[in-house]
Amino acid sequence: MSFTPDIRLFSCHYTAQQSCTEGGSILRELNFPANITMTRLACTGKIEETDLLKAFEDGADGVYVVGCPLDGCHNVKGSQRAAKRVASVRKALVEMGVEQDRVRMYHVERGLHPEFIAVAEEMDALIRSLGPSPFCRKAA
Repeated sequence: MSFTPDIRLFSCHYTAQQSCTEGGSILRELNFPANITMTRLACTGKIEETDLLKAFEDGADGVYVVGCPLDGCHNVKGSQRAAKRVASVRKALVEMGVEQDRVRMYHVERGLHPEFIAVAEEMDALIRSLGPSPFCRKAA
């Protein structure tokens, strides 16, 4: 069975700003997985647990957040708040009997760094290995 996961990325504006230049063509040139939908946030500290869970409700097989480094957040503690909220959702997934790795938090330097592409590829490979989300049974 061929499976292309629907992955949602919530990214800090400052972490993703160079990644989105020229309509995202740079990301495509660097082989950013086409099945990842990015939502840029003013700060990942604005993300709520409900936003992450809503992404699953809307059909995502995996969700991840990319914020500033813990000690270098543009908004001081935004990425720390986001990490706590991601951890809360990971715990909730475990309680529901769902793989906690379907949601992750990454801390990446600002700008277009190879790590931004690497974590996208990592999430894509991980979610492919986990298979479709148990929250959304897609038609075959």
